[in-house]
Amino acid sequence: MKIEIPSHNYSYTEYQQLINDLLEAGKVTGDQQSESLLEYTKLNTHRMHRWDKTYTPNALLVKQIAEWQSPLQWIVITEGWCGDAAQQIPVIEKLSLLNPKISVRYVLRDENPAFMNQFLTHGARSIPIWICLDEQREFLWKWGPRPNEAVDLLQRLKDEGCDEPMRKQELHSWYARNKHQAFQSEIQQLLAQHSKR
Repeated sequence: MKIEIPSHNYSYTEYQQLINDLLEAGKVTGDQQSESLLEYTKLNTHRMHRWDKTYTPNALLVKQIAEWQSPLQWIVITEGWCGDAAQQIPVIEKLSLLNPKISVRYVLRDENPAFMNQFLTHGARSIPIWICLDEQREFLWKWGPRPNEAVDLLQRLKDEGCDEPMRKQELHSWYARNKHQAFQSEIQQLLAQHSKR
């Protein structure tokens, strides 16, 4: 399946600048504007900045990506207020820099509903969604919106009756403890599966 990439897309630097410019105007990315989304976005800029400075991929993942031979296009569907996106995007960006054959662009979910609708998760417009395309823009894989271990954690908390604020707090505590080990493991599996193509 060949994928048409939305024409309105951003580099990582442009994406960060867009978020910062909107924050200065008291706004956020996306269709909805609210004080809560504004606060989430402010928090997310700190999360991304922290991972930009502290994340280091493991040696196996570095080797897998550095040795990849053919061009890849990575597309990440996101919004600035999305907490999961703030956790994953700095990792994706840093991994893309390990191999000059990889390019990565960020697209906003609410600006691109038709594109988003191709990559629903159980019928929902969940983000972030990371899409990998080959040099002919043929679809290789989709990942997202969070590692399976985090999915299981949220489901368990929901089953236990935890409210949404508590679930979010526990999720981000899990991210801090896990330090992207679960995410890296899933990326390694995807790369291993598709390296034989």
